[in-house]
Amino acid sequence: MNVFITSSPYLDGADRAILNPENHFLDNLRQALPPLPRALFVASDPEQHELTCSFGMDTTIACSQAGITFSAYQVLDGTNAENAAQLVAESDFIILAGGHVPTQNAFFQEIGLRELLEDFDGTVMGISAGSMNLADTVYVQPEEEGEGMDPDFQRFCPGLGLTGVNILPHYQKVKDNILDGMRLFEDITYSDSQGNTFFALPDGSYFFQDEESLLLFGEAYLLRDGTLSQLTRSGDCLDMAEFE
Repeated sequence: MNVFITSSPYLDGADRAILNPENHFLDNLRQALPPLPRALFVASDPEQHELTCSFGMDTTIACSQAGITFSAYQVLDGTNAENAAQLVAESDFIILAGGHVPTQNAFFQEIGLRELLEDFDGTVMGISAGSMNLADTVYVQPEEEGEGMDPDFQRFCPGLGLTGVNILPHYQKVKDNILDGMRLFEDITYSDSQGNTFFALPDGSYFFQDEESLLLFGEAYLLRDGTLSQLTRSGDCLDMAEFE
């Protein structure tokens, strides 16, 4: 299986969805996919059918314009969740949408996606929340009002188990965010990193994982035990086998 763990695969600031060619992303994606992949776009919120279809179509068009043409394309959400096993089995390329991490995580657990992917031999691409939910144990960074103060908010939960990597997406946009009167990173996420390792990724950076290696492409920051440090810069490629 090939796994792309992205913050966002799209060009930041564009007026439509355009796949970002930086850090060899398009080259690596084209190489990982068969010539005419069968694509499955998996929702972040199973109840938001129109939004999921719109997001999925934008992604389909962006892929086509980048020379990646799908031979088949389907959406998996609450309207056809009972067909999840068949839809996964009929796909070569599974795209996990961005959105609210806990909502998507609950949907994945409802349809048993972790088990359905155990024998999947294609390519999976996570986008933001979709990337966070790829992890074996997901770190759920508080995002919505009230989550930062709620003692019952579950900040760690089971994920899809496709990687051990926990990312914090859109770092360039959210690093100075204030949530519930607290700094998202310094007052919330730093303390959650005690005993844990998180990778803060700006849009355009990503991990690529296959059966042989785990590679980090582009600018990234390491957050571990309450300390943040820059790990790589734009244009870099780090073999994580050399990282410790």
